[in-house]
Amino acid sequence: MTTTDQPAAAPSAAPPAARQVLPAEERYAAELAFLAAQDTGPRPPGWALTPRAVVTFVCGSDSEELALPEPRAGLPTRMAVAPKFVGERALVERCVVTLAGERGLLLVGEPGTAKSLLSELLSAAVCGTSALTVQGTAGTTEDAFRYGWNYALLLAQGPTPQALVDSPVLTAMRTGRVARIEEITRCLPEVQDALVSLLSDRRVSVPELGAEAEGQISAAPGFTVIATANLRDRGVSEMSAALKRRFNFETVHPIADPDTETALIRRQAVGAVQRAGAAFGVDDSVLDALVTVFRDLRTGRSAEGWDVERPGTVMSTAEAVQVAASLGVAAAYLPGGDVLDLLPGHLLGVVRKDDPADHGRLLGYWDGPVRRRAEDGSAMWRRLWDLRGSLR
Repeated sequence: MTTTDQPAAAPSAAPPAARQVLPAEERYAAELAFLAAQDTGPRPPGWALTPRAVVTFVCGSDSEELALPEPRAGLPTRMAVAPKFVGERALVERCVVTLAGERGLLLVGEPGTAKSLLSELLSAAVCGTSALTVQGTAGTTEDAFRYGWNYALLLAQGPTPQALVDSPVLTAMRTGRVARIEEITRCLPEVQDALVSLLSDRRVSVPELGAEAEGQISAAPGFTVIATANLRDRGVSEMSAALKRRFNFETVHPIADPDTETALIRRQAVGAVQRAGAAFGVDDSVLDALVTVFRDLRTGRSAEGWDVERPGTVMSTAEAVQVAASLGVAAAYLPGGDVLDLLPGHLLGVVRKDDPADHGRLLGYWDGPVRRRAEDGSAMWRRLWDLRGSLR
């Protein structure tokens, strides 16, 4: 056989594609496996972890190393579980109790308070997946909560179980898992109300398949729903009283402690900049200034007790993370200046999103707390005061 007759080498397997963000069940797979083996207490039907282990997964083990009751292959014998949600442990415990009772859970709060994160973490811990998700929009249809059809099969075979296309909610019902509905109040009221019978009767009727067993799909043990809604969006599509009664409401508040918020912003921003291929190089003093401005404008009162006119836009922790990440990327890829000089421009970009009058409110904040802190002798705030012209 000549060289040209040699068979072609089999192509090597392509490496898995990199992903920007992994779902919680993959990102924390080691912790979930450890907790499943560590806490052998009673579990509600269909749950991957005990309720106590779910709370530990979300809130952490307070730096305490948990120990396995007996060695397991592939698992460490001891592990400290890191906290993933910054908030009240009592809130998480109430959420877990709601889910254990197979009742719908509705997380409400200001935008950027980590409602979606909490929903994802709870779903991953309870049933092993956070992927059964519907993103609520004005264009979301009832099919997203119930079912659709594979129209090629429908035309070829008629309405058969094989032609039925399950929604994420219906998949959760069949398998006894948690369905997530993001921003439920952005869905039209008639679409929202498709959930009323699902949460009450725990079954879906498919009239096209007849009244027999094939046309009645019942929920398996463990099925429940976690929905989220922003307080600012309540007027978009108000939930009906009937649907509200099917949910337990839990309010997720902004982070109360400034040091905790600063640490969270740094941690999240460091991760974002690292995903951008760079090291995070923003000084702690700049992050302190960023958090101070956000908290002052969010609450309408400075740490010193001075009144501040609140902008109409939401000065959320999530927005602060984005600003910190932008500063980190700029410091890494566009070096040459003081990163503090970039802060006013990024703040203006956040504040001007909703109401043009918020521009004046930010200038008023500069003429108030920023100027007074500069006059008190702070070099950093003096520099920010000198940058007032960049806000025009």
